[in-house]
Amino acid sequence: MSATIWHNPRCSKSRQAKALLEELGDETEVREYLKEPPTRAELEELLAALGLEDPRAIVRTGEDAYKQLGLADATADELLDALVEHPILLQRPIVVRDGSAVIGRPPEDVRRLF
Repeated sequence: MSATIWHNPRCSKSRQAKALLEELGDETEVREYLKEPPTRAELEELLAALGLEDPRAIVRTGEDAYKQLGLADATADELLDALVEHPILLQRPIVVRDGSAVIGRPPEDVRRLF
């Protein structure tokens, strides 16, 4: 099996999760989602892998963009559109492996996929 980490190298939790994956010896694809923003379909697949329906669970509500865009009362569709347009809003890190995913906060949570 190989894992994919949705990674922001500027985030300490994301770096810790990536290091943990390396320590576990798993082949890991690194998806720098700020350089390669996700499509809406990819976000929907990510939610399914996480076992979630509400995209708010993968949105960083503390980001300035969240407030500036007025997303507090946004619908699921509006949140998905915002994530596509403003990938900085995506929770990080997220690790996907064998059709399942976990948000790596704390980074040790990625161990659940192994």
